[in-house]
Amino acid sequence: MDKTLLGVIGFFDNPNDLLHATEKVRDENYRDFDTYTPYPVHGLEAAQGLKRSPLPFVTLAAGMTGASLGFLLQYWTSAVDWPLIVGGKPMNSWPAFVPVMFECTILFAGLATVGGMFFFNGLPNVKRKSFDPSITRDRFAIVIEAPLDVDEDEEGQSARKKENFKQFRESEAADFLRKVGAKEVKSIYVEGWF
Repeated sequence: MDKTLLGVIGFFDNPNDLLHATEKVRDENYRDFDTYTPYPVHGLEAAQGLKRSPLPFVTLAAGMTGASLGFLLQYWTSAVDWPLIVGGKPMNSWPAFVPVMFECTILFAGLATVGGMFFFNGLPNVKRKSFDPSITRDRFAIVIEAPLDVDEDEEGQSARKKENFKQFRESEAADFLRKVGAKEVKSIYVEGWF
């Protein structure tokens, strides 16, 4: 059975070495690479050149939607569908609506944040196993990934040239990871969960 190359992984001893190596991999212009650490490393996302996550905007939009729907629900109920004067207050007594609006804001924002996190992180991951069981325990790693499609069409080649990404070659990537300080380098192959 032929194994499909997923990429090359390099292991580092500490987060500082990983951080400097990540900057060099980014500067070398590899298209697909990722880092794995047992705990958050400050500055790693900047070293990778990652863009800001759209998740806060999803949370904000969902929270505003929840507040609006909470207000509209109460307004419809107390002023349109079942108008009832209570304690001489006007039908549209928005201060009385604030607790429900707050709860709807939190509910919608929380659920949208969890859903957005799953979506943007590509979870649940049912296609790939862990590269090494100790990555999330005590090791730091960079993976330079091979392109998924071995035979790129003309559009893919022209897009790669236009964006000036470095073409992936297994031996070059392994040598580069050794050059930037990886203590151990190995090729990894696609393995499903089942």
